[in-house]
Amino acid sequence: MVEALKKNPAWKGRKGPVVLLIMDGVGYGEYAEGDAVLDSKMNNLDALKARGIHTRLKAHGKAVGLPSDEDMGNSEVGHNAMGCGRVFSQGAALVSNSIETGAMFEGSAWKEIIKNVSGSGSGTLHFIGLFSDGNVHSHLDHLKAMIQKAKAEGLKKVRIHVLFDGRDVGETSALEYLDPFEAFLQDLNEGGAFDARIASGGGRMWITMDRYGANWPQVERGWKVHVLGEGRHFASAREAVETYRKEIPGIIDQDLKEFVIAEGGKPIGPITDGDSVVYFNFRGDRALEITAAFEEDDLPHFDRQRRPQVAYAGMMEYDGDTHVPKRYLVSPPSIDKTMGEYLAASGIRTLAISETQKYGHVTYFFNGNRTGKFDEKLEDYVEIKSDVVPFEQRPWMKCADIADQVIEAIGSGKYDHIRLNFPNGDMVGHTGIYQAVVCSMEAMDIQIGRICKALEEAGGILLVSADHGNSDDMYEHDKKTGQVSYKEDGSPRAKTAHSLNPVPCIIFDPAHQGEYSYTQGSMNEGLGISSIAATCIQLLGFIPPDDYDRSIIKIPG
Repeated sequence: MVEALKKNPAWKGRKGPVVLLIMDGVGYGEYAEGDAVLDSKMNNLDALKARGIHTRLKAHGKAVGLPSDEDMGNSEVGHNAMGCGRVFSQGAALVSNSIETGAMFEGSAWKEIIKNVSGSGSGTLHFIGLFSDGNVHSHLDHLKAMIQKAKAEGLKKVRIHVLFDGRDVGETSALEYLDPFEAFLQDLNEGGAFDARIASGGGRMWITMDRYGANWPQVERGWKVHVLGEGRHFASAREAVETYRKEIPGIIDQDLKEFVIAEGGKPIGPITDGDSVVYFNFRGDRALEITAAFEEDDLPHFDRQRRPQVAYAGMMEYDGDTHVPKRYLVSPPSIDKTMGEYLAASGIRTLAISETQKYGHVTYFFNGNRTGKFDEKLEDYVEIKSDVVPFEQRPWMKCADIADQVIEAIGSGKYDHIRLNFPNGDMVGHTGIYQAVVCSMEAMDIQIGRICKALEEAGGILLVSADHGNSDDMYEHDKKTGQVSYKEDGSPRAKTAHSLNPVPCIIFDPAHQGEYSYTQGSMNEGLGISSIAATCIQLLGFIPPDDYDRSIIKIPG
């Protein structure tokens, strides 16, 4: 438990709440071409910048706890940083370090999954996960290291169930990862004593990797190919990719249909009793549902047909409060003293709201990977159900519904602090459909204007920022020349991954009373989004904790 924050005697107070508005996936693009944010009519956001003060914040790499500044930020680590006020080493860094030091392989979870299959002599070790080096959900180097270790420990049979990416990496880059990996397996298999092969797969947005219970049929499709071995048969994963690309022109990797590798009409790697399974994604949001399918006795969401008795392990603990999964290879960062906990201890009435796609981000991730509230009486969490349709078909998503409830909450006087997330820039940005992204930006901008008006009438403060970039970088560019990369048909090659770009930080304080400099250029520069927590605490009239990253504004006290 944390102590209540100390009040700042220099703060003169505001009638209305402090609202933190997170534009998910909205940054400042490096290139004008492909910057859908720049290309959109963001009149309300521009007006907000003109009337307030603004700067840019880092939202990727080391600024959010990732191994290097070549690593893209993502919504999970971004919301961790914003909510925790400090930077913690995150998933990829933790896993890489655990492998490098050997700690993973000395842990009880690894030993249990190895013992389970080596003891029987006939068991198979299965790996399921995102098949790329995007370093957002997983990394192929982690998978390779585990396969090599399995062989070194005497295992005979390994099967890999691949989830093609096309989202955190190039949209049609599957074969760039597949071919070298097949060569890697061929080298390991030389001699015949070890047998490691790809057994099934499909695109990450078509099978297995749903989140927040938005699309359980997606998980069911994954279960059928990975576990039951049911699905269209192919001789190899490459054949599956090439076939689907011919049959469905324009399909990108994340949407590739499911496939099963078979020989003689029989699947080569269904998951059966006595096997071990590792879900090698380190990020939690798209791991919970497939984990539930393996671990829960009663699963109401789909008929599993059979649930094999296996030793199942996740790469990390995906939910620290409910302890899911039961067995995991690497412990997540221990995050304490979050902004939410401090605000609850200080009697601050808080509302957290988004739609399904980002609801967990303004609650679970913002609170340091913690499920539930710090104080039931002081906190309200609102989830607005997302539509289960392709986001390019509804690019406005639920931003108006979110804004409706936020405006009502502002006017009610019930809350001191409100945080919300508009998912549009990220979720629509991942589709690669440029027109849809522009539509999503302009739809969101309308709602920002509505919220701004309500907040001004209430006498509150608005802080607008983002967790990472995405919609600001919608085209692939040549890294050396900066030129747009084009397809054979002459159209720009879409970029569906997050960007490395900085994100906005805008403070609109219409009732400003002189506690800090409210002129452009007065804000602290060179900071990351972890500084948002201290800033919000200051704007609520408190002194931030000593160990928090420094605020974006300078208030004596």
